Amino acid sequence: MNRHISENSTSTAADRFAHRVVARLNEGSNELPYDIAERLRAGRMQALDKRKRPAVVAQRPVVAEPMVLGAGHTATMGGGWGSEGGNWWRALVSAIPVAALLVGLFVVGVNQNEAGANEIAEVDAALLTDDLPPEAYTDPGFLQYLKTSQH
Repeated sequence: MNRHISENSTSTAADRFAHRVVARLNEGSNELPYDIAERLRAGRMQALDKRKRPAVVAQRPVVAEPMVLGAGHTATMGGGWGSEGGNWWRALVSAIPVAALLVGLFVVGVNQNEAGANEIAEVDAALLTDDLPPEAYTDPGFLQYLKTSQH
């Protein structure tokens, strides 16, 4: 309540100051040439168009909902998911993208594991079916031979 009174008194003080400024400006404007007075009038009109208008805030009324015992015998406010109409639907719709993301991550993980296993199997098959023993691939001289033979 006191806040309203202080805001109103501040508003009226600002209004009184504005009226004094306007009166002072109007006193001197009578002596100005016509073209300057017209430019000032146009400037005032532009300033009035651009001035800050008070924001209108729509407030939703607060309504107390009855207390309801839930399934676990705990007191909750409201009637659960459907009390405001559509909350459960919004929760379901919100969960769909999360579920799709989890399924996608699972599929990518399975495919990556399969691809890695297939690559390892190909390398193992190539090593086992090759004429050279596996120890030859670890020999530094053999690696040098492979590099020079490719050129």
